[in-house]
Amino acid sequence: MNAWFNSLQPRERVMVATAAVFIVFAIYWFVFWQPLDRGEKDLTNRIANWQSSLQELRPLRGRLMSGSNTASANAGQNKSLVVIVDDTLRSRNLYSALQRSQPTNNSGIRVEFENVAFDDLVLWLGDLSTQYGLHVQAASFSQNNNSNPGRINASLTLERP
Repeated sequence: MNAWFNSLQPRERVMVATAAVFIVFAIYWFVFWQPLDRGEKDLTNRIANWQSSLQELRPLRGRLMSGSNTASANAGQNKSLVVIVDDTLRSRNLYSALQRSQPTNNSGIRVEFENVAFDDLVLWLGDLSTQYGLHVQAASFSQNNNSNPGRINASLTLERP
């Protein structure tokens, strides 16, 4: 290789050396610099996106931690669980499916339903959680003997945290 390079005219040597430097620079640019630069820009954009998302969510966190959930759950603290269950069942038109409700020993209530629509029952449980802070401690679901799709028999134990 060295013999070939020395056999070239001086002007050709300069051209070959210049081309070699250009090729080395191009390899460095396209193989190393450009991917690193692109990765850094992508990472910077992702960080900016996460920061803006976090800024948008911060006010919601404050509302969830101290706002409506606690106030509405505290509003139901004075009511008896039997009254809360009775009122909310009537508001969701589920009272006809209620078979039994009885208080438990540890500030809870056990309710049993027969032939209740599953979707309506889940909505009712959501109401109890958001409005009164009640949570399901134990649950048992079984398929209804009738062949009505979406209807179940359920036994639930609800408690305040």
